[in-house]
Amino acid sequence: MTRKLFVTTALPYANAAFHIGHMMEYIQADIWVRYQRMQRDGANGENKQREVHFVGADDTHGTPIMIAAEKEGITPQEFVAKIAAGRAQYLDGFHIAFDNWYSTDSPENVELSQGIYRKLRDAGLIATKVVDRFFDPVKGMFLADRNIKGECPKCGAKDQYGDNCEVCGAAYQPTELVNPFSVFTNATPILKPSEQYFFKLSDPRCFEFLRDWLNTPGRLQPEMVNKVSEWLGEAGEKLADWDISRDAPYFGIPIPDAPGKFFYVWLDAPVGYLASLKNYCGKKGIDFDALLNDPATEQIHFIGKDIVSFHLLFWPAMLQFAGHPVIDKLKVNVHGHLTVNNEKMSKSRGTGISPLRYLNLGMNPEWLRYYIAFKLNSKVEDLDFTGDDFVARVNSDLIGKYVNIASRCAGFIAKKFDGKLAAGLSDSAMGWIKRALTNAEGAERQASIAANFDNREFGKALREIMEIADVTNQYVDENKPWVLAKDESKSAELHEVCTTALILFRQLTILLSPVLPGVAANVAKFLNDEQMVWADTELSTGAVFQPMLSRGIGAYTHLMTRVDAKMIEELFDAPSQIAAAGAAPAVAAKPAPAAKAAPLAPLAANEGVEELAPEIKIDDFAKVDLRIAKIVNCEHVDGSDKLLRLTLDAGESRHRNVFSGIKSMYQPEDLIGKLTVLVANLAPRKMKFGISEGMVLAGSAADEKANPGIYILNPWPGAEPGMRIR
Repeated sequence: MTRKLFVTTALPYANAAFHIGHMMEYIQADIWVRYQRMQRDGANGENKQREVHFVGADDTHGTPIMIAAEKEGITPQEFVAKIAAGRAQYLDGFHIAFDNWYSTDSPENVELSQGIYRKLRDAGLIATKVVDRFFDPVKGMFLADRNIKGECPKCGAKDQYGDNCEVCGAAYQPTELVNPFSVFTNATPILKPSEQYFFKLSDPRCFEFLRDWLNTPGRLQPEMVNKVSEWLGEAGEKLADWDISRDAPYFGIPIPDAPGKFFYVWLDAPVGYLASLKNYCGKKGIDFDALLNDPATEQIHFIGKDIVSFHLLFWPAMLQFAGHPVIDKLKVNVHGHLTVNNEKMSKSRGTGISPLRYLNLGMNPEWLRYYIAFKLNSKVEDLDFTGDDFVARVNSDLIGKYVNIASRCAGFIAKKFDGKLAAGLSDSAMGWIKRALTNAEGAERQASIAANFDNREFGKALREIMEIADVTNQYVDENKPWVLAKDESKSAELHEVCTTALILFRQLTILLSPVLPGVAANVAKFLNDEQMVWADTELSTGAVFQPMLSRGIGAYTHLMTRVDAKMIEELFDAPSQIAAAGAAPAVAAKPAPAAKAAPLAPLAANEGVEELAPEIKIDDFAKVDLRIAKIVNCEHVDGSDKLLRLTLDAGESRHRNVFSGIKSMYQPEDLIGKLTVLVANLAPRKMKFGISEGMVLAGSAADEKANPGIYILNPWPGAEPGMRIR
């Protein structure tokens, strides 16, 4: 039976360009898809090419897009279209070959989402109740979960959205956030009652299904089974009903028979996978329903670990009780984050990588594809990008080991043998081919490489492929074609050595083609291959060498250059550029209409307040560089009655050490994690206790003895380290 694979990735939110994390996920999925397309299935000699449908879409609904469009004076549809127009340069640039790229704002998604909702309603799994929801008193609207930030109620992580924590992965209601604030205005939201629609995830049927579904062998990685099982509880007691509705104004899909209510974006977004497939099937004349109901069809989904709560709780339960056939064929592959130098990517710290900048610098997209693949495995582990490691890995493996084989041998075939490979091989040459393509136990390497690609153990696959390259280079080094070429009597030997090396080079190319599709296409032209297929890596059938004997090949042209280390220096975001962007000012609340206001009474001056300093010009103020800084550590200073030592994160690629005379007012533990204001361009000052690299701002009275209070400045939530105060 020929496998039919429906492959999807998480949908990017259509309010910004792709970032490097998107590229990592899409590259991972694309490599897996390309490998699958090289395989053939079938009994009784059918030998049919595996059927793969790789689809994606933009996640287009929700309040943030509605607000962004409003700011630009265009419709949400026009705003989304602008974002969509920029997708191809990234996907094509990194050789990511989706069969269809679509949008969740589509007629197919409206039909499918509303159909699923109706089936859930008929199954008794939709309930309504009046709940208190957050309302922005400045903006005058209810806030969606992603419009609210605060501290995670589970792990305490700051700056987390109102639906789930990107640090610990927990899902929760926005009203559970600690110190919540609106992302639009920084205002503290208030609670207002609203009738909402809920999917009854707490229903015992959901628990029973999820328990069995999660524990189906091969469905999830073991670590994810354990994590999600914790969220279920022993008997489903931890499952809460899921609010699936939002109030107008809202850019989304209307809930049937509920005027003014729309589906929460997390309901219709995962349905977007199916909508994109349905759109693709319509274009290709494929029966959508028949494909999903075919026993040979499987759905394979790639997502990051930060959104597993939606994809491993709500989504499967929603599909199951809507009677959707895809649920029985769904496997979810969860991956970790992409870090830079073992730190979370941050533009303000200069550890952000723009994929478009990567391409604009002229960096080969297949360098990145190879490097990411080399570091990927099937576990939920973070992948770290290190500049020096990137340069060393690409230059060593792809240039020094792989491309080097063809560059050392192909020229002799053209110059000495009219571009034609040898008609036969000696036992010695065949012995080297077998040695390269089998492991120490005598098993063919292609089988284990195939298994590793299929199981997403890309790093293991590439390590074994490079072992083949090592043996091939050893063969070339021992036989020295550049020496043989100087002796006419060694012509036959030269012919065989170069032919053998190019046969193995072709094998390497076939094995690497899911990772390096561009290079593989160029090699296929050079070697006159109509199509490189995985079956040609089977040594036992003779497919490795027989098609190459006596074959005429084209002229060799250089396949890939080395990475210039200077490119890496230009690749990363510069911290100064980001920090200088500054903080967006909070939006002031509009006063409610009122009767004519009474004149304000004169204010009495506060005692102890200093007289104002002499007037300055704006240029004078601009000389002082004030930055938002986070106090990441604070401690007493031995031998000082006044000072505390502050370790500050000011959005740079380092921490600052600052001494501040605030010991009388604060305990160190009370300041850790707080934001403050730093004079960032103050010359460092050498003190008895060390170097102070700036000054934090604090307010105090003119006579500190009479009024001893010293109060450091604490910016509002939403400000981030490195933002400039203007």
